[in-house]
Amino acid sequence: MTCHPQEIADLQSRLTEAWHREKPAASADGFTRIVEENHLRNFSLWHEEDVARRDDLGSERVHQAKRAIDAFNQQRNNFIERMDMELVAALKPAETGVPKNSETPGMIIDRLSILALKEFHMREEAERTEASEEHRANCGTKLARITLQRNDLTDCLRELLDDVAAGRRTFGIYYQFKMYNDPALNPQLYGAKSSGGV
Repeated sequence: MTCHPQEIADLQSRLTEAWHREKPAASADGFTRIVEENHLRNFSLWHEEDVARRDDLGSERVHQAKRAIDAFNQQRNNFIERMDMELVAALKPAETGVPKNSETPGMIIDRLSILALKEFHMREEAERTEASEEHRANCGTKLARITLQRNDLTDCLRELLDDVAAGRRTFGIYYQFKMYNDPALNPQLYGAKSSGGV
């Protein structure tokens, strides 16, 4: 299994560009497939979030978007956990004796995915010819900050993985335990069922 942070960041950028031209789909194998699946959920989330904020599509379409957002968010978290499980198996991080990172590699890869989407869409705004010069300039400033953040976060991931491999730092898998999607844990769902929906 390979996990090269710069390659992951570059892949997320390429997929973001490609998926705006063609039907989004994950196609790689191994660990890279899980990275792609996670990015696909963030890509889908991003665009459903845009739909959910429109007020001209009717309540049913917005309702559908919100349900899709819940599903994509659950899947996104599942793929974060799968990335971390793969990395634990490959790196065998120390269980004790070294500092523990509060954020896992999978969480960082997920943040890089979201930043790739922000970078793409902010660049669109910075280059939107029908927008005002002030708008483009403001978005250009934001774009530079997003790019810096992505570069810094890519370095942070590389340093974390290097430290874990060398036994200087460790991490654990923190399962998200999303409660709102689970009918056994969300009182609005199990309460409605037990009361017959009244």
